[in-house]
Amino acid sequence: MRSRDSLLRLHRFRTEDVRRQVADMDLMIQDLMRKHDELDAHVKAEEGRTGISDPNNVNYSMAAKSVRSRRDNILRTVAELRDQHDAMKDKLKDEESELRKVELLVEKEGGSLKPAPLAPPPGAMIGHAIAR
Repeated sequence: MRSRDSLLRLHRFRTEDVRRQVADMDLMIQDLMRKHDELDAHVKAEEGRTGISDPNNVNYSMAAKSVRSRRDNILRTVAELRDQHDAMKDKLKDEESELRKVELLVEKEGGSLKPAPLAPPPGAMIGHAIAR
């Protein structure tokens, strides 16, 4: 029985760990998109200041060219993170499924199944202060 409880705790830990990783990736993507928007506004302001919006123009601002490059790198990073995020969400579904199987097994054997704490969905706690 003790091994079943240990197995249950292990699966709960794994599930919560993957859930935390998914939430962390959500936050990273949101932060990067915010930074992208700031850089995009900076590029537009620089192009408006110089009156040249064609990056192939010889007189195109070096500052705008540099910021444009950073902005494009952020978009590539976000695309890679989204791919990883999707894979991590699939892993979370698998972990939750395994956890349910173990919980049912422990419950079926008459074990003391303690209810798992309900975790908020990824990103649900954004902007909320933690109460002490």
